[in-house]
Amino acid sequence: MLVHGTHSAGAFWMPIARELSLRGHRVVMVDQPRHGTQAFVPESYQRQDLEAMAVEPSPLKGLGLDDYEAQVTGIVRRVARNGPVVLVGHSLGGVSVSRVGNAVPHLLHHICYMAAFCPSRALPTADACTAAPENADAVSPVELTVGVPDQLGVLRLNFRTGDRRELALLKEMICADYPDADFRRILAGMQTDEPIAAYAGRAVGRADRWGRIPRTYLRFGEDRTIATALQDRMVAEADALTPGNRFHVHDFPEASHVGPLDPASVAEVLDTLAA
Repeated sequence: MLVHGTHSAGAFWMPIARELSLRGHRVVMVDQPRHGTQAFVPESYQRQDLEAMAVEPSPLKGLGLDDYEAQVTGIVRRVARNGPVVLVGHSLGGVSVSRVGNAVPHLLHHICYMAAFCPSRALPTADACTAAPENADAVSPVELTVGVPDQLGVLRLNFRTGDRRELALLKEMICADYPDADFRRILAGMQTDEPIAAYAGRAVGRADRWGRIPRTYLRFGEDRTIATALQDRMVAEADALTPGNRFHVHDFPEASHVGPLDPASVAEVLDTLAA
């Protein structure tokens, strides 16, 4: 089961899912509520009317980690009837992995964080992780925000921008090493809105539940959204909580936030987790 990150959708995983399917795995690419097949596309975004886009209401306002966890847990309960479940989260998807690990640890064979938030008691939310000193060198999308997040209830970004400076910032955040054509392909799958409550929700793994599930971290060395130093801190704090069940870390030193352009290397690691 593959859980997408912020401003994304289950289809983000398609290249990796294809590789896993070719290796014989059944793969479910999860859409979080109001993402993917139920995505909200602001009418003003379609017209590129930024003034209207700054105030157009969003149905994602009020959604939070309870909704995200319920969505993923419900799917875990269904697919677990068919065999062992490996739950993988990318970026913001990591908070769902942690919450689901607390909810149904007995249904999870393995959990995996792919350059993802793994909150701890010291950094209990995605917001707290982002604000950690280890993430000081990361690139922030704050200056690209459209509208006032506290009023809209969402962080709204304009991925259809034609501004060269804004595009350069987005590329650095997402996939600085990718060709421009692939960068544009990824932008086409991004969604404008992510509820601010999802970033602020507590998602700390419990030692007696989440902490008993075997776990893996895919460490991306050129990540400009979740800095590698922050990834290392999150792994260290998780290992301190459950020293008898530590992360298995796989290092991808040249990978940016979305991972290697060739999905085979990531799929190869995920393939082993089901064993």
